[in-house]
Amino acid sequence: MAKVAKKRGRPAAAKNAGRPAAKKVAKSVAAPVVVDAAAAKAQKAFDKAAANLAAIVKSVADARAKASAAKVTAAKSKKPVDVRKAATAKAAVAKVAEKAAAAKQVAADAKAVLASVKTLAAAKAAEAAAIAKVVALKDALASQAEADFAKASAAFAARWTKARAAADGKKVKAAAKKLAVKTAAAEKKAKAKVKAAEKKAKAKAATVAKKAAAKAKAAAKAKKVAAKATKTAAKAKPVAKKAAAKKPAVKAAASTKKAAKKPAKAGAKRRGRPAKKA
Repeated sequence: MAKVAKKRGRPAAAKNAGRPAAKKVAKSVAAPVVVDAAAAKAQKAFDKAAANLAAIVKSVADARAKASAAKVTAAKSKKPVDVRKAATAKAAVAKVAEKAAAAKQVAADAKAVLASVKTLAAAKAAEAAAIAKVVALKDALASQAEADFAKASAAFAARWTKARAAADGKKVKAAAKKLAVKTAAAEKKAKAKVKAAEKKAKAKAATVAKKAAAKAKAAAKAKKVAAKATKTAAKAKPVAKKAAAKKPAVKAAASTKKAAKKPAKAGAKRRGRPAKKA
């Protein structure tokens, strides 16, 4: 384009006069700000989940402190009431811990969703910025063309306009193509990142579910064993009492029977001695 202008004898002052105006126009154009409603919603959900998790974590700490105090009290007093209180406090810790685990998973899921939404929003923002750059470049080139046209002579105005429009069109097309390739690559990368995050979240959810199932199974088994032990202990107490009550009577009967057998044995010995002498 510059070579064509020189052949037509365009003065150097006219050439340099138009360029500063084009630069000023390019600087004044700013990329539009993209406000994503989905990102705001995801952020709000994550903040709520995080606050809920913090509250439940505090509840877990309080419950554990209470259970520890109850355990110490029960160990010192050894009263059934204190033992029951300690067991109740321990069960409360387990329940709150389960709630904390669920809240933690909810917060993790909300965080993953927020990250995915932010990634997609960033891709959209990059696309909008690319479009804004193309528009800004087009406007800058148009302004520069107008400045150069104003300083050009009327003799070559028609030819210059045609040549300049063709050159500007090529520049815009090349820039648009380059930015389109860049945007497509960014979008592909963002989608791959989202897919990887979703896969990781699914795997984590499956692991958490498996652990929860195993924990529930172990808890049910422990509860069943405890119930069986309690039932056995309850049955053993009356049997022990009956056995303790029967022991004196059995001992007395055995002593009486032994005393009754001793004279009989002695008489038998006396009757047998004269026969041996004969």
